[in-house]
Amino acid sequence: MLGLMQNQPLLISNLIDFAEHHHGDGEIVSRRVEGDIHRYTWGDVARRARQVANALDGFKLDMSDRVATLAWNGYRHLELYFGVSGSGRVLHTINPRLHPEQIAWIANHAEDQVLCFDMTFLPIIQAVHAKCTTIRHWVAMCDADKLPSDSGIPNLISYEAWMGQQSSTYTWPSMDENSASSMCYTSGTTGHPKAALYSHRSTILHAYAAALPDVMCISARDAILPVVPMFHVNAWGIPYSAAMTGAKLVFPGPGMDGKSIYELIEGEGVTFAAGVPTVWQMLLGHMKPAGLRFSNLTRTVIGGSACPPAMIDAFRDEYNVDVLHAWGMTELSPLGTLCTLKNKHLKLPAEEQMKIRLKQGRAIFGIDMKIVDDAGHEQPHDGKAYGDLLVKGPWVVADYFKGEGGSPLVKDADGVGWFPTGDVATIDPDGYMQITDRSKDVIKSGGEWISSIDIENIAVAHPAVAMAACIGVKHPKWDERPIVAVVKKPGAEISREDLLKFYEGKTAKWQIPDDVVFVDSIPLGATGKMLKTKLREQLKDYVLPGV
Repeated sequence: MLGLMQNQPLLISNLIDFAEHHHGDGEIVSRRVEGDIHRYTWGDVARRARQVANALDGFKLDMSDRVATLAWNGYRHLELYFGVSGSGRVLHTINPRLHPEQIAWIANHAEDQVLCFDMTFLPIIQAVHAKCTTIRHWVAMCDADKLPSDSGIPNLISYEAWMGQQSSTYTWPSMDENSASSMCYTSGTTGHPKAALYSHRSTILHAYAAALPDVMCISARDAILPVVPMFHVNAWGIPYSAAMTGAKLVFPGPGMDGKSIYELIEGEGVTFAAGVPTVWQMLLGHMKPAGLRFSNLTRTVIGGSACPPAMIDAFRDEYNVDVLHAWGMTELSPLGTLCTLKNKHLKLPAEEQMKIRLKQGRAIFGIDMKIVDDAGHEQPHDGKAYGDLLVKGPWVVADYFKGEGGSPLVKDADGVGWFPTGDVATIDPDGYMQITDRSKDVIKSGGEWISSIDIENIAVAHPAVAMAACIGVKHPKWDERPIVAVVKKPGAEISREDLLKFYEGKTAKWQIPDDVVFVDSIPLGATGKMLKTKLREQLKDYVLPGV
């Protein structure tokens, strides 16, 4: 017996229709590449998204053709989110921080037909356009009078001239909710990146889950600043959840420095912000010397890499901002867990609460996870046993675009496919998951595992340390021993001996690094994550003291 309910597909076009009809006057504020502040509403987004859809029809694009973007967080990018996917095409956000050769490879692999770009990235486009063999249309996201006459890019048109002349009347097509809606490529730290191809259904379910009270708790009463880029896993799905709830959106554009972010937070009454730790380090670095405070900001989601305890303390104790640890991956759309306390934890002492807050959090409804040993045997959720983290759910990839790299799923005894995350983790009895390391970064010393993340967190808690990365170095007796590469804060001084002494009492004696290597910088990837592969390469001639 089937239920007698209406069968309506879950489509991204439903989101923008809802935002227009029920939150049409909700604000969208953007700092533009041009340097000024642009303001309009959800109603305007919907109208212009329909113009984008008509403009794409004018290009004679087929359903599921890919439309790429190389753009900052801003209102035009938001219009493309809805106009491209809503019209049945696939939005492909490209990370502009990648090497130009990699950008060209990705565009060709995706078989992009159109590329829309912010003028900031004109030099990148000039460097790669001749190598992008499938792109037929180049659109500069600017007014017609800002279009350069000598760009060297054939048939370059301005976004406003392209879509501005179109009708705002458009009937969104009805399609299978499993149709592709957008795609994002993985970071590709080893070999070529692979593409996660999201569906309308997976995106809508992810948007619902992200807005839940125990997740991001997004509502029409929020003003949200997504500092996480819209080219990084669709800004963690925030644009979709914001449309679903009618929340105000505040886009930072290219202004990612601490001063610019603080001015937007205060000027626009931001209540909720999301980004990676490096951005918040810049923000706190701007605020503290000037004695600045927040007027409205109450919570921030931090993901992308583990958040140092010192940062959580600074936000909570000095600025009364709740820090929510999040974990996810491109392959998870991206949210997998988020760390909010349960009712029984609210009366715990602050130090006990902190132990929980440092974990990556509980699974969001829709995500199931488990940890297994090398033989694939499931490990207990006791907070002590660790293993390879596997996940499954309706917004987890089943395969990569074009089957790149073969099926990523691992089948259990019942034939159910689980996605191997590449993370090593523990899960406690309350369901809180904690990443202890990437499987390729965990340090195996004398048969025991040492978490490089734990070593790094202790180092950055020292007031003289700006950034730290822990890697394993070959040892004739113990197989591997940890060392920590450290970037000092400007003007700060600390010796090797001082930092090693700082570890005493904070971790087991055998887990204390064997050495400290001071470096000018730690290599970062296109999404702001530390590239330990490059760090290992830089230190390939390093020899442990006494070895």
